[in-house]
Amino acid sequence: MTDEKTIVVVEDSPSVRETIAFILGAEGYQVRSASNGEEGLSLAAELEPRVVLTDAMMPGMDGFELCRQLKANPDHAEICVIMLTSMGQIIDRERADEVGVDHFVTKPFDEDEILRLLENAFGD
Repeated sequence: MTDEKTIVVVEDSPSVRETIAFILGAEGYQVRSASNGEEGLSLAAELEPRVVLTDAMMPGMDGFELCRQLKANPDHAEICVIMLTSMGQIIDRERADEVGVDHFVTKPFDEDEILRLLENAFGD
């Protein structure tokens, strides 16, 4: 796993993706972005980030499947997955737990909450 403060952001909405990248970049994180789960999985394999921050619902591979595949691979199982979603039902949280999501954050997200989770993930 890389020592840099690298985060892969996987979000299908360009405006949300750019907002998150801007916020995290301003805090000193190295951000790489993907617009879908397939791209996110590829970037995670290439970069070996400490954190993948992903939307839950996306066309094609969604965030749940992205997390499931990351956690199933021993080389990527330690990646911290933070899932952002507008879904807040208990069944959605249970599904996230089943695939190994580390943190479940509902949209609209609180910037401070995400930064606190990242500080914990990076041991700051």
